[in-house]
Amino acid sequence: MSGVCLPCNPEEIGSLFLFEKLTPEQLGRLCAEGRVERFEPGPVYTEGEPATCFYVMLEGTVVLYRRVGGDDVEVSRTSQRGVYAGSMQAYLGDRVRQVYNNSMRVTEPTRFFVLPADTFARIMQEWFPMAVHLLEGLFFGSKNTQRAIGQRERLLALGSLSAGLTHELNNPAAAAVRATATLRERVGKMRHKLAVIAQGSYSPEVMANLIDIQERTAERVAKAPVLSPLEASDREDALADWLDDHGIPDGWRIAPTFVQAGLDVDWLDQVAAAVDEEIVPSAIGWLSYTVETELLMDEISDSTTRISHLVDAAKQYSQLDRAPFQNADVHELLDSTLLMLSGKIGRRIEVVKDYDRTLPRIPAYPAELNQVWTNLIDNAVSAMNSAGGEGTLTVRTAREHDRLLVEFRDTGVGIPAQDRGRIFDPFFTTKPVGEGTGLGLDISWRIVVNKHHGSIQVESEPGDTRFQVLLPLTAAEEESE
Repeated sequence: MSGVCLPCNPEEIGSLFLFEKLTPEQLGRLCAEGRVERFEPGPVYTEGEPATCFYVMLEGTVVLYRRVGGDDVEVSRTSQRGVYAGSMQAYLGDRVRQVYNNSMRVTEPTRFFVLPADTFARIMQEWFPMAVHLLEGLFFGSKNTQRAIGQRERLLALGSLSAGLTHELNNPAAAAVRATATLRERVGKMRHKLAVIAQGSYSPEVMANLIDIQERTAERVAKAPVLSPLEASDREDALADWLDDHGIPDGWRIAPTFVQAGLDVDWLDQVAAAVDEEIVPSAIGWLSYTVETELLMDEISDSTTRISHLVDAAKQYSQLDRAPFQNADVHELLDSTLLMLSGKIGRRIEVVKDYDRTLPRIPAYPAELNQVWTNLIDNAVSAMNSAGGEGTLTVRTAREHDRLLVEFRDTGVGIPAQDRGRIFDPFFTTKPVGEGTGLGLDISWRIVVNKHHGSIQVESEPGDTRFQVLLPLTAAEEESE
C-alpha cells in the first residue's frame, strides 16, 4: 500500500532516536534518498511479501501482526515516535530471504520516514561497516548455534528414545528366551512320559482317549478365563486337594498351572473317568506337561507380538518408510510417541488418552509432529518429576471449528507467570543447567506454526498445565522451516 508523499525535513528526521547522532550531511542524504509518506488507517505491508522498504514512524499509531494458523495475532501496538519496522535486515542482502516478517497496519493517519531497502543496505554498509560486520556475525552465528543445538536436542531425544526402546524390547525378548528354554525342557519330559505310557499294556481305546483329552486340554488353555486373585486361590486349593486324594505327588505345584490354563475339578474328574485308575497319575503328569507347553507357547507368542508392536511403533514414530508430507492419523502418531516414551514416562505417571476418534486424517509432516509430541511429553514428565515423580498426563484430541486440537495436560509444578511469555523463545529453559537446551519448544513452535500453519499455546497453574496444539484440517501449502 502506498501513502501520500510529503516533504522530508532533515531536522525532524534528526529528532528521532534512531538518527539523532547523524551529521547534517547524513541527514540530508537520508531525506534525498528516502521519503516521508502519510498513510490513512489500514494496512501498510503484509507478512510474507518482499521487504522493499524500511519504515520509521514520525507520528501516529502502528499495530504489528503475525500470521498464526488462519488468524492475524496482534504482537505490538505503539504510538512512540521513532519505532521502526519493515526491511530491517536488508544489509544481509541475498544471503537471507528478504520478506516482511510481520504485517503492519495504522489505526489513525500516520506519517513514516520510508527508506528503500537497497538504499538502507548501502547506507548501513558505508556508514557503519563495523556494526554491519558485528550484526552479520550475530545473525549468522545465532543461526548456526541454533542449528547445532537443535541437532543436539534431536540427538538427546533420540538417545532417550533409544534407551527407552531398548529397555522395552529387552523385557519381551528375555521372556521369549526364558520361555523357549523351559519349553525345550518340558517337551523333552513330555516325550519321556509318553514313552512310559506307551510301554504299558494299554488298549488302543485308552490311548485314543488320552490323545483326545490332550487335544481338548490344549483347547481349554486357549480359552482360559481371567480369574480374580481370590477365585484363583480357591480353585488352586480345590485342585490341590483333588490331586492329593488321587495320590498325585506335589499337587500344590501342579495346581496353579492347571488354574492358569482354565482347568477345574470337573475337568479332572472327566480325565479320571476316561482312563484306568492305575494310570491316572501318569495321565495327569502328561497333561501337566501339555498345559505347560501350551502356556509357554502363549508366552512366546505374546513376547514376540510385543516386540513386533514395538518395532511397528518405532517405524511409525520415525516415519522412515513414508512420504515426508501425507495425510496422517494424529492418534497413530500420538500412540507411537507415547509407546516410544513409555520407559521415560515410567510407572508412577498415569497416562490418560481422551481421543475423539471421529476426527479425520490431516495433511501433515508426521515425523515432525512426532517431534512436537516428544518435546511436549518430555516437558510434562519433567514437570511431574519436579513435583514428586507422580501425576497424570492426559492427552486429548478434539475438533475446534476448522482445526484439530491436541492437548497435553499434566499435573506438574506449572510454569511461573513471568516465564510463560518466554517459553517459546530460543534457548530459554526452566530446566536445571545441563538438562535442557531451551530449543525444544522453539522447534515445536516453528514446526506447528511455520510448517503446519497452526498454533501452539499454553495455560498453566500449579497442578494443571495445558499445552494446546491447533492444526488445520485442510491442506496448507508446504513450506520449509
